[in-house]
Amino acid sequence: FGTGSPATDPQSRLTAALSALGPSYIKLGQFLATRPDIIGPQRAFELKALQDRLPPFGVDEARAIIAANIGPVDTQFTELSAPVAAASIAQVHQGRTTDGRLVAVKVLRPGVEKRFAADLQSFYFAARLLKRFSAEGRRLRPVAAVAMLEDSMKLELDLRMEASAMSEIAENTRDDPGFRVPAVDWGRSARQVLTTGWIDGTPIADVAALQAQGFDLKQLADTVIQSFLRQAIRDGFFHADMHPGNLFVDREGTLVAVDFGITGRLSAREGMFLAEILYGFITRDYMRISQVHFEAGYVPPDQDPASFAQALRAVGEPIMGLSANDISMARLLTQLFEVTAQFNMQTQPQLLLLQKTMVVVEGAARTLNPDLNMWVTAEPVVRGWIERKLGPVGRIETGVNGLGRMAMSLPALFEDAARASTTLSDMAKSGGLRLDRETTEALALAEARRNRPLRYAAVIGAAALVAIAIALFRL
Repeated sequence: FGTGSPATDPQSRLTAALSALGPSYIKLGQFLATRPDIIGPQRAFELKALQDRLPPFGVDEARAIIAANIGPVDTQFTELSAPVAAASIAQVHQGRTTDGRLVAVKVLRPGVEKRFAADLQSFYFAARLLKRFSAEGRRLRPVAAVAMLEDSMKLELDLRMEASAMSEIAENTRDDPGFRVPAVDWGRSARQVLTTGWIDGTPIADVAALQAQGFDLKQLADTVIQSFLRQAIRDGFFHADMHPGNLFVDREGTLVAVDFGITGRLSAREGMFLAEILYGFITRDYMRISQVHFEAGYVPPDQDPASFAQALRAVGEPIMGLSANDISMARLLTQLFEVTAQFNMQTQPQLLLLQKTMVVVEGAARTLNPDLNMWVTAEPVVRGWIERKLGPVGRIETGVNGLGRMAMSLPALFEDAARASTTLSDMAKSGGLRLDRETTEALALAEARRNRPLRYAAVIGAAALVAIAIALFRL
Protein backbone atom coordinates (compact mmCIF):
# COMPACT_ATOMS: atom_id res chain seq x y z
CA PHE A 1 0.00 0.00 0.00
CA GLY A 2 2.92 2.36 -0.25
CA THR A 3 6.04 2.93 1.76
CA GLY A 4 5.74 6.57 2.78
CA SER A 5 5.37 7.71 6.34
CA PRO A 6 1.92 8.67 7.68
CA ALA A 7 2.84 12.33 7.29
CA THR A 8 3.80 12.07 3.62
CA ASP A 9 1.98 9.08 2.17
CA PRO A 10 -1.11 10.47 0.33
CA GLN A 11 -3.01 7.27 1.02
CA SER A 12 -2.34 7.51 4.74
CA ARG A 13 -3.36 11.18 4.82
CA LEU A 14 -6.63 10.45 3.00
CA THR A 15 -7.65 7.48 5.13
CA ALA A 16 -6.52 9.23 8.33
CA ALA A 17 -8.56 12.34 7.47
CA LEU A 18 -11.72 10.33 6.81
CA SER A 19 -11.23 8.32 9.99
CA ALA A 20 -10.80 11.51 12.01
CA LEU A 21 -14.04 12.95 10.62
CA GLY A 22 -16.05 10.15 12.18
CA PRO A 23 -18.40 7.26 11.36
CA SER A 24 -20.25 8.88 8.44
CA TYR A 25 -17.04 9.72 6.59
CA ILE A 26 -15.61 6.25 7.19
CA LYS A 27 -18.71 4.83 5.52
CA LEU A 28 -18.43 7.40 2.73
CA GLY A 29 -14.80 6.46 2.15
CA GLN A 30 -15.65 2.76 2.00
CA PHE A 31 -18.45 3.54 -0.44
CA LEU A 32 -16.18 5.64 -2.68
CA ALA A 33 -13.66 2.81 -2.70
CA THR A 34 -16.21 0.95 -4.81
CA ARG A 35 -16.58 3.83 -7.29
CA PRO A 36 -13.40 4.12 -9.39
CA ASP A 37 -15.60 5.68 -12.07
CA ILE A 38 -16.08 8.72 -9.80
CA ILE A 39 -12.76 9.11 -7.97
CA GLY A 40 -10.42 7.21 -10.26
CA PRO A 41 -8.80 3.78 -9.86
CA GLN A 42 -5.82 5.07 -7.84
CA ARG A 43 -7.92 6.84 -5.20
CA ALA A 44 -10.29 3.89 -5.05
CA PHE A 45 -7.34 1.61 -4.39
CA GLU A 46 -6.08 3.93 -1.66
CA LEU A 47 -9.44 3.95 0.10
CA LYS A 48 -9.55 0.16 0.29
CA ALA A 49 -7.10 0.52 3.19
CA LEU A 50 -9.74 2.45 5.19
CA GLN A 51 -10.66 0.30 8.18
CA ASP A 52 -14.05 0.47 9.83
CA ARG A 53 -12.62 0.61 13.34
CA LEU A 54 -13.02 3.12 16.14
CA PRO A 55 -12.14 3.03 19.84
CA PRO A 56 -14.83 1.24 21.89
CA PHE A 57 -17.19 3.11 24.15
CA GLY A 58 -17.58 2.20 27.80
CA VAL A 59 -19.36 -0.86 29.17
CA ASP A 60 -21.55 1.39 31.36
CA GLU A 61 -22.81 3.22 28.25
CA ALA A 62 -23.47 -0.10 26.56
CA ARG A 63 -25.41 -1.37 29.58
CA ALA A 64 -27.51 1.80 29.61
CA ILE A 65 -28.40 1.36 25.93
CA ILE A 66 -29.26 -2.30 26.48
CA ALA A 67 -31.48 -1.40 29.45
CA ALA A 68 -33.30 1.30 27.46
CA ASN A 69 -34.02 -1.16 24.65
CA ILE A 70 -34.71 -4.58 26.21
CA GLY A 71 -34.77 -4.04 29.97
CA PRO A 72 -32.21 -4.17 32.80
CA VAL A 73 -29.08 -6.09 31.82
CA ASP A 74 -29.20 -8.40 34.85
CA THR A 75 -32.65 -9.67 33.85
CA GLN A 76 -31.36 -10.67 30.40
CA PHE A 77 -27.72 -11.68 30.90
CA THR A 78 -25.71 -13.25 33.69
CA GLU A 79 -22.47 -12.11 32.03
CA LEU A 80 -21.55 -9.23 29.69
CA SER A 81 -17.93 -8.83 28.64
CA ALA A 82 -15.92 -5.78 27.66
CA PRO A 83 -16.15 -4.98 23.92
CA VAL A 84 -14.56 -7.68 21.74
CA ALA A 85 -14.88 -5.61 18.51
CA ALA A 86 -15.69 -1.94 17.84
CA ALA A 87 -16.59 -0.34 14.51
CA SER A 88 -18.02 3.00 13.39
CA ILE A 89 -21.65 2.02 13.87
CA ALA A 90 -21.66 -0.45 16.76
CA GLN A 91 -19.57 -2.67 19.00
CA VAL A 92 -19.94 -6.29 20.06
CA HIS A 93 -19.85 -7.87 23.53
CA GLN A 94 -19.89 -11.51 24.52
CA GLY A 95 -22.75 -12.34 26.84
CA ARG A 96 -24.37 -15.28 28.58
CA THR A 97 -28.14 -15.36 28.78
CA THR A 98 -30.08 -16.21 31.92
CA ASP A 99 -30.81 -19.64 30.41
CA GLY A 100 -27.07 -20.32 29.96
CA ARG A 101 -26.51 -19.68 26.23
CA LEU A 102 -23.37 -17.92 24.99
CA VAL A 103 -24.37 -15.00 22.71
CA ALA A 104 -22.99 -12.02 20.82
CA VAL A 105 -24.54 -8.71 21.87
CA LYS A 106 -24.23 -5.89 19.33
CA VAL A 107 -24.87 -2.39 20.68
CA LEU A 108 -25.29 0.74 18.54
CA ARG A 109 -22.74 3.51 19.15
CA PRO A 110 -24.22 6.41 21.18
CA GLY A 111 -25.31 9.40 19.09
CA VAL A 112 -24.39 7.83 15.75
CA GLU A 113 -27.87 8.36 14.24
CA LYS A 114 -27.79 12.13 14.81
CA ARG A 115 -24.21 12.42 13.57
CA PHE A 116 -24.99 10.59 10.35
CA ALA A 117 -28.14 12.67 9.69
CA ALA A 118 -26.11 15.88 9.99
CA ASP A 119 -23.23 14.67 7.81
CA LEU A 120 -25.58 13.40 5.13
CA GLN A 121 -26.61 16.95 4.24
CA SER A 122 -22.99 17.74 3.35
CA PHE A 123 -22.84 14.68 1.11
CA TYR A 124 -25.99 15.73 -0.75
CA PHE A 125 -24.66 19.28 -1.17
CA ALA A 126 -21.47 18.03 -2.80
CA ALA A 127 -23.38 15.58 -5.02
CA ARG A 128 -25.75 18.29 -6.26
CA LEU A 129 -22.82 20.56 -7.11
CA LEU A 130 -21.20 17.76 -9.11
CA LYS A 131 -24.45 17.06 -10.94
CA ARG A 132 -25.09 20.73 -11.72
CA PHE A 133 -21.68 21.75 -13.02
CA SER A 134 -20.37 18.57 -14.65
CA ALA A 135 -21.79 16.64 -17.61
CA GLU A 136 -19.78 13.63 -16.50
CA GLY A 137 -21.19 14.11 -13.02
CA ARG A 138 -24.73 13.90 -14.39
CA ARG A 139 -23.92 10.61 -16.11
CA LEU A 140 -22.50 9.20 -12.87
CA ARG A 141 -25.68 10.17 -10.95
CA PRO A 142 -23.97 11.24 -7.72
CA VAL A 143 -27.23 12.26 -6.01
CA ALA A 144 -28.64 8.78 -6.60
CA ALA A 145 -25.40 7.33 -5.22
CA VAL A 146 -25.73 9.37 -2.01
CA ALA A 147 -29.39 8.35 -1.76
CA MET A 148 -28.28 4.74 -1.95
CA LEU A 149 -25.73 5.36 0.82
CA GLU A 150 -28.49 6.98 2.89
CA ASP A 151 -30.86 4.03 2.41
CA SER A 152 -28.10 1.60 3.32
CA MET A 153 -27.21 3.52 6.47
CA LYS A 154 -30.82 3.81 7.61
CA LEU A 155 -31.03 0.04 7.56
CA GLU A 156 -27.66 -0.36 9.25
CA LEU A 157 -28.65 2.04 12.03
CA ASP A 158 -31.72 -0.03 12.96
CA LEU A 159 -30.53 -3.35 14.37
CA ARG A 160 -34.03 -4.82 14.02
CA MET A 161 -33.51 -4.65 10.27
CA GLU A 162 -30.21 -6.49 10.61
CA ALA A 163 -31.96 -9.17 12.66
CA SER A 164 -34.60 -9.49 9.96
CA ALA A 165 -31.93 -9.75 7.24
CA MET A 166 -30.14 -12.50 9.16
CA SER A 167 -33.39 -14.40 9.56
CA GLU A 168 -34.28 -14.10 5.87
CA ILE A 169 -30.85 -15.15 4.60
CA ALA A 170 -30.75 -18.03 7.10
CA GLU A 171 -34.08 -19.25 5.72
CA ASN A 172 -32.96 -18.84 2.10
CA THR A 173 -29.68 -20.72 2.65
CA ARG A 174 -30.75 -23.40 5.14
CA ASP A 175 -30.16 -26.20 2.61
CA ASP A 176 -26.97 -24.75 1.08
CA PRO A 177 -23.86 -26.88 1.60
CA GLY A 178 -21.13 -25.56 3.90
CA PHE A 179 -22.78 -22.24 4.85
CA ARG A 180 -24.87 -21.00 7.77
CA VAL A 181 -26.01 -17.87 9.61
CA PRO A 182 -26.16 -17.41 13.42
CA ALA A 183 -29.61 -17.59 15.01
CA VAL A 184 -31.26 -14.35 16.16
CA ASP A 185 -32.42 -14.03 19.76
CA TRP A 186 -35.53 -11.95 19.03
CA GLY A 187 -36.46 -11.52 22.69
CA ARG A 188 -33.15 -9.76 23.37
CA SER A 189 -33.03 -7.63 20.21
CA ALA A 190 -34.39 -4.13 19.53
CA ARG A 191 -33.57 -1.01 17.52
CA GLN A 192 -30.21 -0.41 19.22
CA VAL A 193 -29.40 -3.94 20.43
CA LEU A 194 -28.98 -7.19 18.51
CA THR A 195 -28.39 -10.53 20.21
CA THR A 196 -27.37 -13.60 18.20
CA GLY A 197 -25.76 -16.96 18.79
CA TRP A 198 -22.04 -16.78 19.57
CA ILE A 199 -19.76 -18.13 16.84
CA ASP A 200 -16.92 -20.28 18.15
CA GLY A 201 -14.87 -20.34 14.97
CA THR A 202 -11.70 -19.28 13.20
CA PRO A 203 -11.64 -16.12 11.03
CA ILE A 204 -10.89 -16.98 7.41
CA ALA A 205 -8.11 -14.37 7.53
CA ASP A 206 -6.21 -16.70 9.89
CA VAL A 207 -5.09 -19.05 7.13
CA ALA A 208 -2.38 -20.71 9.25
CA ALA A 209 -4.89 -21.69 11.95
CA LEU A 210 -7.29 -23.11 9.35
CA GLN A 211 -4.47 -25.15 7.80
CA ALA A 212 -3.43 -26.43 11.22
CA GLN A 213 -6.99 -27.66 11.78
CA GLY A 214 -6.90 -29.57 8.50
CA PHE A 215 -9.58 -27.65 6.61
CA ASP A 216 -9.70 -27.71 2.80
CA LEU A 217 -8.89 -24.08 1.96
CA LYS A 218 -9.71 -24.44 -1.73
CA GLN A 219 -13.15 -25.82 -0.91
CA LEU A 220 -13.74 -23.02 1.60
CA ALA A 221 -12.78 -20.43 -1.05
CA ASP A 222 -15.25 -21.99 -3.49
CA THR A 223 -17.94 -21.89 -0.78
CA VAL A 224 -17.37 -18.16 -0.25
CA ILE A 225 -17.91 -17.40 -3.95
CA GLN A 226 -20.75 -19.82 -4.55
CA SER A 227 -22.66 -18.84 -1.39
CA PHE A 228 -22.63 -15.21 -2.45
CA LEU A 229 -23.75 -16.02 -6.00
CA ARG A 230 -26.63 -18.17 -4.75
CA GLN A 231 -27.80 -15.33 -2.54
CA ALA A 232 -27.55 -12.71 -5.30
CA ILE A 233 -28.84 -14.67 -8.31
CA ARG A 234 -31.16 -17.24 -6.79
CA ASP A 235 -32.54 -15.35 -3.77
CA GLY A 236 -32.17 -11.72 -4.88
CA PHE A 237 -31.01 -10.84 -1.35
CA PHE A 238 -27.36 -10.97 -0.36
CA HIS A 239 -24.92 -10.23 2.44
CA ALA A 240 -23.17 -7.12 1.10
CA ASP A 241 -20.24 -6.97 3.53
CA MET A 242 -18.57 -10.38 3.15
CA HIS A 243 -15.02 -9.29 3.95
CA PRO A 244 -12.66 -11.69 5.81
CA GLY A 245 -13.46 -10.14 9.20
CA ASN A 246 -17.11 -11.16 8.84
CA LEU A 247 -16.49 -14.78 7.80
CA PHE A 248 -15.59 -17.61 10.19
CA VAL A 249 -15.13 -21.37 9.94
CA ASP A 250 -16.67 -23.39 12.76
CA ARG A 251 -15.40 -26.70 14.14
CA GLU A 252 -17.35 -28.69 11.54
CA GLY A 253 -15.74 -26.73 8.70
CA THR A 254 -18.89 -24.74 7.90
CA LEU A 255 -18.54 -21.16 6.70
CA VAL A 256 -20.41 -18.80 9.05
CA ALA A 257 -21.21 -15.20 8.09
CA VAL A 258 -21.80 -12.42 10.64
CA ASP A 259 -22.57 -8.68 10.58
CA PHE A 260 -25.57 -8.32 8.26
CA GLY A 261 -25.85 -4.55 8.66
CA ILE A 262 -25.34 -4.08 4.91
CA THR A 263 -27.43 -6.19 2.56
CA GLY A 264 -28.45 -5.80 -1.06
CA ARG A 265 -31.48 -6.74 -3.13
CA LEU A 266 -31.92 -7.53 -6.81
CA SER A 267 -35.21 -8.02 -8.58
CA ALA A 268 -35.79 -11.36 -10.29
CA ARG A 269 -35.21 -9.60 -13.60
CA GLU A 270 -31.90 -8.09 -12.46
CA GLY A 271 -30.79 -11.41 -11.03
CA MET A 272 -31.47 -13.10 -14.34
CA PHE A 273 -29.55 -10.41 -16.22
CA LEU A 274 -26.65 -10.78 -13.78
CA ALA A 275 -26.56 -14.53 -14.35
CA GLU A 276 -26.62 -14.11 -18.11
CA ILE A 277 -23.89 -11.44 -18.07
CA LEU A 278 -21.59 -13.58 -15.90
CA TYR A 279 -22.30 -16.67 -17.95
CA GLY A 280 -21.64 -14.68 -21.11
CA PHE A 281 -18.14 -13.84 -19.85
CA ILE A 282 -17.60 -17.44 -18.74
CA THR A 283 -18.55 -18.73 -22.22
CA ARG A 284 -17.06 -15.70 -24.01
CA ASP A 285 -20.40 -14.92 -25.70
CA TYR A 286 -19.88 -11.16 -25.92
CA MET A 287 -22.81 -10.51 -28.24
CA ARG A 288 -25.17 -12.09 -25.71
CA ILE A 289 -23.69 -9.92 -22.95
CA SER A 290 -24.29 -6.89 -25.18
CA GLN A 291 -27.89 -7.91 -25.86
CA VAL A 292 -28.54 -8.40 -22.15
CA HIS A 293 -27.25 -4.89 -21.41
CA PHE A 294 -29.56 -3.42 -24.05
CA GLU A 295 -32.54 -5.48 -22.89
CA ALA A 296 -31.96 -4.27 -19.33
CA GLY A 297 -31.84 -0.66 -20.50
CA TYR A 298 -28.31 -0.19 -19.18
CA VAL A 299 -27.04 1.03 -22.56
CA PRO A 300 -28.83 3.90 -24.40
CA PRO A 301 -30.81 2.57 -27.39
CA ASP A 302 -28.97 4.88 -29.81
CA GLN A 303 -25.77 2.88 -29.27
CA ASP A 304 -24.72 -0.01 -31.52
CA PRO A 305 -25.00 -3.51 -29.91
CA ALA A 306 -22.24 -4.90 -32.14
CA SER A 307 -19.83 -2.11 -31.16
CA PHE A 308 -20.67 -2.64 -27.50
CA ALA A 309 -19.99 -6.37 -27.90
CA GLN A 310 -16.64 -5.47 -29.46
CA ALA A 311 -15.79 -3.31 -26.44
CA LEU A 312 -16.79 -6.13 -24.09
CA ARG A 313 -14.53 -8.52 -25.97
CA ALA A 314 -11.65 -6.08 -25.45
CA VAL A 315 -12.38 -6.28 -21.71
CA GLY A 316 -12.97 -10.01 -21.46
CA GLU A 317 -10.35 -11.60 -23.69
CA PRO A 318 -7.24 -10.25 -21.89
CA ILE A 319 -8.64 -11.52 -18.59
CA MET A 320 -9.49 -14.95 -19.99
CA GLY A 321 -5.92 -15.28 -21.22
CA LEU A 322 -4.44 -14.85 -17.76
CA SER A 323 -3.42 -17.59 -15.39
CA ALA A 324 -5.89 -18.53 -12.66
CA ASN A 325 -4.28 -16.44 -9.93
CA ASP A 326 -4.30 -13.34 -12.17
CA ILE A 327 -8.00 -13.46 -13.16
CA SER A 328 -9.61 -10.67 -11.17
CA MET A 329 -13.21 -9.56 -10.86
CA ALA A 330 -11.88 -6.22 -9.61
CA ARG A 331 -9.91 -5.76 -12.82
CA LEU A 332 -12.93 -6.70 -14.91
CA LEU A 333 -15.16 -4.19 -13.14
CA THR A 334 -12.58 -1.42 -13.43
CA GLN A 335 -12.41 -1.90 -17.19
CA LEU A 336 -16.19 -2.12 -17.45
CA PHE A 337 -16.40 1.30 -15.78
CA GLU A 338 -14.28 2.67 -18.61
CA VAL A 339 -16.63 1.10 -21.16
CA THR A 340 -19.66 2.71 -19.51
CA ALA A 341 -18.23 6.17 -20.17
CA GLN A 342 -17.43 5.31 -23.79
CA PHE A 343 -21.04 4.29 -24.48
CA ASN A 344 -22.69 7.05 -22.40
CA MET A 345 -24.18 4.56 -19.95
CA GLN A 346 -25.72 5.96 -16.79
CA THR A 347 -24.67 4.49 -13.47
CA GLN A 348 -27.14 1.93 -12.11
CA PRO A 349 -27.34 2.66 -8.35
CA GLN A 350 -29.06 -0.64 -7.59
CA LEU A 351 -26.01 -2.49 -8.96
CA LEU A 352 -23.33 -0.51 -7.13
CA LEU A 353 -23.60 -2.57 -3.95
CA LEU A 354 -23.52 -5.75 -5.99
CA GLN A 355 -20.36 -4.66 -7.82
CA LYS A 356 -18.65 -3.68 -4.57
CA THR A 357 -19.61 -6.95 -2.89
CA MET A 358 -18.35 -9.06 -5.79
CA VAL A 359 -14.93 -7.45 -5.44
CA VAL A 360 -14.91 -7.94 -1.64
CA VAL A 361 -16.05 -11.56 -1.92
CA GLU A 362 -13.36 -12.31 -4.48
CA GLY A 363 -10.75 -10.83 -2.12
CA ALA A 364 -12.05 -12.92 0.77
CA ALA A 365 -11.90 -16.10 -1.32
CA ARG A 366 -8.36 -15.33 -2.50
CA THR A 367 -7.31 -15.02 1.15
CA LEU A 368 -7.96 -18.76 1.33
CA ASN A 369 -6.88 -19.71 -2.19
CA PRO A 370 -4.57 -17.26 -4.02
CA ASP A 371 -4.89 -19.41 -7.17
CA LEU A 372 -8.68 -19.15 -7.23
CA ASN A 373 -10.17 -19.11 -10.73
CA MET A 374 -13.23 -16.91 -10.29
CA TRP A 375 -14.87 -18.06 -13.50
CA VAL A 376 -14.44 -21.80 -12.93
CA THR A 377 -15.77 -21.46 -9.38
CA ALA A 378 -18.79 -19.38 -10.45
CA GLU A 379 -19.71 -21.48 -13.47
CA PRO A 380 -21.71 -24.31 -11.79
CA VAL A 381 -23.94 -21.89 -9.86
CA VAL A 382 -24.52 -19.51 -12.77
CA ARG A 383 -25.03 -22.23 -15.38
CA GLY A 384 -27.35 -24.20 -13.10
CA TRP A 385 -29.50 -21.15 -12.43
CA ILE A 386 -29.78 -20.23 -16.11
CA GLU A 387 -30.74 -23.79 -17.01
CA ARG A 388 -33.24 -23.81 -14.16
CA LYS A 389 -34.94 -20.54 -15.16
CA LEU A 390 -34.73 -20.76 -18.96
CA GLY A 391 -35.22 -24.51 -19.28
CA PRO A 392 -38.56 -26.36 -19.58
CA VAL A 393 -39.23 -26.48 -15.83
CA GLY A 394 -38.65 -22.75 -15.41
CA ARG A 395 -40.93 -21.92 -18.33
CA ILE A 396 -43.71 -24.13 -16.96
CA GLU A 397 -43.36 -22.41 -13.57
CA THR A 398 -43.67 -19.02 -15.26
CA GLY A 399 -46.86 -20.15 -16.98
CA VAL A 400 -48.28 -21.58 -13.76
CA ASN A 401 -47.52 -18.36 -11.88
CA GLY A 402 -49.29 -16.34 -14.57
CA LEU A 403 -52.29 -18.66 -14.40
CA GLY A 404 -52.29 -18.42 -10.62
CA ARG A 405 -52.36 -14.63 -10.71
CA MET A 406 -55.28 -14.74 -13.14
CA ALA A 407 -57.14 -17.21 -10.93
CA MET A 408 -56.63 -14.95 -7.91
CA SER A 409 -58.34 -12.11 -9.79
CA LEU A 410 -61.43 -14.14 -10.79
CA PRO A 411 -63.42 -13.62 -7.53
CA ALA A 412 -63.10 -9.84 -7.92
CA LEU A 413 -64.20 -10.08 -11.56
CA PHE A 414 -67.25 -12.17 -10.64
CA GLU A 415 -68.14 -9.71 -7.87
CA ASP A 416 -67.93 -6.81 -10.32
CA ALA A 417 -70.12 -8.67 -12.80
CA ALA A 418 -72.77 -9.41 -10.15
CA ARG A 419 -72.74 -5.79 -9.02
CA ALA A 420 -73.14 -4.56 -12.60
CA SER A 421 -76.01 -6.99 -13.21
CA THR A 422 -77.84 -5.78 -10.11
CA THR A 423 -77.36 -2.15 -11.12
CA LEU A 424 -78.69 -2.75 -14.64
CA SER A 425 -81.71 -4.62 -13.27
CA ASP A 426 -82.54 -1.77 -10.88
CA MET A 427 -82.22 0.79 -13.67
CA ALA A 428 -84.52 -1.22 -15.95
CA LYS A 429 -87.17 -1.54 -13.26
CA SER A 430 -87.13 2.22 -12.67
CA GLY A 431 -87.43 3.00 -16.34
CA GLY A 432 -84.06 4.67 -16.34
CA LEU A 433 -82.37 2.31 -18.78
CA ARG A 434 -82.70 2.73 -22.52
CA LEU A 435 -80.80 0.51 -24.90
CA ASP A 436 -81.06 1.92 -28.39
CA ARG A 437 -78.73 0.64 -31.13
CA GLU A 438 -76.14 3.40 -30.69
CA THR A 439 -75.94 2.89 -26.93
CA THR A 440 -75.66 -0.88 -27.31
CA GLU A 441 -72.80 -0.58 -29.79
CA ALA A 442 -70.95 1.88 -27.53
CA LEU A 443 -71.35 -0.44 -24.52
CA ALA A 444 -70.18 -3.43 -26.53
CA LEU A 445 -67.07 -1.55 -27.70
CA ALA A 446 -66.25 -0.39 -24.18
CA GLU A 447 -66.74 -3.91 -22.81
CA ALA A 448 -64.49 -5.37 -25.49
CA ARG A 449 -61.74 -2.92 -24.60
CA ARG A 450 -62.14 -3.59 -20.89
CA ASN A 451 -61.98 -7.36 -21.28
CA ARG A 452 -59.01 -7.39 -23.65
CA PRO A 453 -56.44 -7.90 -20.82
CA LEU A 454 -58.58 -10.72 -19.41
CA ARG A 455 -58.70 -12.43 -22.80
CA TYR A 456 -54.93 -12.12 -23.09
CA ALA A 457 -54.53 -13.59 -19.60
CA ALA A 458 -56.86 -16.46 -20.53
CA VAL A 459 -54.77 -17.21 -23.62
CA ILE A 460 -51.57 -17.20 -21.54
CA GLY A 461 -53.20 -19.43 -18.93
CA ALA A 462 -54.39 -21.87 -21.57
CA ALA A 463 -50.92 -22.00 -23.08
CA ALA A 464 -49.46 -22.68 -19.64
CA LEU A 465 -51.91 -25.53 -19.07
CA VAL A 466 -50.98 -27.04 -22.43
CA ALA A 467 -47.29 -26.83 -21.53
CA ILE A 468 -47.92 -28.48 -18.17
CA ALA A 469 -49.94 -31.24 -19.80
CA ILE A 470 -47.21 -31.92 -22.37
CA ALA A 471 -44.56 -32.01 -19.64
CA LEU A 472 -46.62 -34.44 -17.53
CA PHE A 473 -47.31 -36.62 -20.56
CA ARG A 474 -43.59 -36.85 -21.30
CA LEU A 475 -42.92 -37.87 -17.72
